[in-house]
Amino acid sequence: MEQGFLKIGASVEKAVMWLTENFSSVFDVIKDNGNNLIEGFENILLFFPFYVIIIIMSAIALYKGGKGVALLTTLGLLFIYSLGFWTETMQTLAMVLISTITALVIAVPVGIISAKKPMVEKAVRPILDLMQTMPAFVYLIPAVLFFSIGKLPGAFATIIFAMPPAVRLTSLGIKEVSPEVVEAAKSFGASPMQVLIKVELPLAKNSLLAGVNQTIMMSLSMVVIAGMIAAGGLGEKVLEGINNLDIALGFESGLAVVILAIILDRITQSFAGSKK
Repeated sequence: MEQGFLKIGASVEKAVMWLTENFSSVFDVIKDNGNNLIEGFENILLFFPFYVIIIIMSAIALYKGGKGVALLTTLGLLFIYSLGFWTETMQTLAMVLISTITALVIAVPVGIISAKKPMVEKAVRPILDLMQTMPAFVYLIPAVLFFSIGKLPGAFATIIFAMPPAVRLTSLGIKEVSPEVVEAAKSFGASPMQVLIKVELPLAKNSLLAGVNQTIMMSLSMVVIAGMIAAGGLGEKVLEGINNLDIALGFESGLAVVILAIILDRITQSFAGSKK
């Protein structure tokens, strides 16, 4: 194997190790609180009988997406329950939702700033490119070093992997708002914050919701990979099937992931008015 003269990886490794050594107490606090949050949400989902969760999700699907989406949600969740993966599905759903919410809390403000500040956009764009194109498995390495194995490092890696689409689509949505509408709002005495909240964000709603949809889908794909570091859920079942060459387990758990992804995709799309 040829030895290159650029040691970028070694520099990144040193930075990660320095953070691990000097901020271990901070990471421990984040780990404890993060695990408690994820496990608490899991416990809430698992506290209710399966049919209550199905009714709630189907009602949301019916309200926003219509009868077709509601029927898909009901049948899909009943099918997952019949496969025997209800607990793992709720664990996966909990991590997806926590990761998505956290990613959006970071990504939406960054996207807004990027839309309004060209210099920020130029600085953020290559970082987003790196985050989107870096192999997903790579994110597991610093996540494990920071937080050991478990649910939180899985969520940490998922947040990093899922954030870029929300940043890009938020920025795109704000940019596509008509300048004439913004100027009209300003001429009536609206402050920049009022323009943002009452004009730009509502008009960029479809783009923002598309970002939410993509973030959920990216989170779900990464949560499966996070099963490699004992993050639990359907990802561990898929990994178990691979390790044991168990075709039945691998196919069934993978099918449960697909069904959950379709349900979440249809429900989030329906919020943007795209009924399928």
